Amino acid sequence: MIRIPLLAAAALLAAACTPQTTAGSDAPMQSADASACAARGGTMKQVGRLQSWQCVINYADAGKRCTDGDQCQGDCRIDGNSGIAPGTAATGVCQATSDRFGCNTPVEDGKAGATLCID
Repeated sequence: MIRIPLLAAAALLAAACTPQTTAGSDAPMQSADASACAARGGTMKQVGRLQSWQCVINYADAGKRCTDGDQCQGDCRIDGNSGIAPGTAATGVCQATSDRFGCNTPVEDGKAGATLCID
């Protein structure tokens, strides 16, 4: 008796976690979010392990050497799992896009922070 409502609830939860796409394609659904993204110069892309749709903006200062996030449109960081100990003197580069997924080490006040890996 309890099994049917429990299975129905599980199916609804699973459906809620499914990335939204238009019928029969991998393109993002047209929405106010997609329009707002385009107005900011961004592109809707699937990112992260769950491949969720997010607005990704390219930064004009991508790759510029930096020692602090205040010098960049995005963050100042060292891409990848750098192995640099937090607090060590470091120089990074301005991130290329607003996509936050992957591994990187933030650089603030000329010092490396803790390496972060975001799925």
